[in-house]
Amino acid sequence: MLQPSTEFTLEDQRQMTRAKNYFAWQSRLVVRELGQRVIEVGCGIGNFTGLLLDRELVVAVDREEACVQTLCERYHGRRNLHALVCDAGTDAFRNLARFRPDSVVCVNVLEHIEDDAAALRSMAEIVVPGGVIVILVPAFEALYGPIDRNLGHYRRYRRGSLTRLAAGASLAVHKLHYVNAAGFFGWWVNARVLKRQTQSDGQIAFFDRWVVPVFSALESAVPPLFGQSLLAVLRRPGR
Repeated sequence: MLQPSTEFTLEDQRQMTRAKNYFAWQSRLVVRELGQRVIEVGCGIGNFTGLLLDRELVVAVDREEACVQTLCERYHGRRNLHALVCDAGTDAFRNLARFRPDSVVCVNVLEHIEDDAAALRSMAEIVVPGGVIVILVPAFEALYGPIDRNLGHYRRYRRGSLTRLAAGASLAVHKLHYVNAAGFFGWWVNARVLKRQTQSDGQIAFFDRWVVPVFSALESAVPPLFGQSLLAVLRRPGR
């Protein structure tokens, strides 16, 4: 089992709270694909959750109790937000169908789940017919390095592997493309050259301030042929 320590997980997510431009970029890619009743799988401490709170309903779930507690404190009093300790693929997760979600969002989470096929099938089961599942995952196994291992990543993905997962869950692929070509090279240097164990505050700040504004604009016009991440918009048949 590749379970990172709770302390490591929390510190990594706290580091990423500084990446305002990066989260805005993710928001532009992901949020427009979502409906009004959203299940967020792997909410962590709520770095992405805050971008969803204009929706009718957000159910944020994570298997780490410390993360869910931090999220609840961060967004205290939001009546449209429910936060639960829950693991994808369990009966408790499948019970979330009672909320009748029209969307499931899973940002940088599927790689943390050993049986990702079962987890995706569970997401497909709880979303209403015609609903969408939006997934952002790290791309290319060649980039896998110490940071991935320390974060508890089982794998990185390519278009083919994610297409097969979608087919196994009876989901239609609506969109599927790579994201963040610049990050591809940065992650490769960290993994293969520097062999870094953790992300650097300096690298995050530089990337967020100088790289993200340029590459997010370029990639909005022309999706890259490769990237640090892979975005998928999957649809459950029906309606």
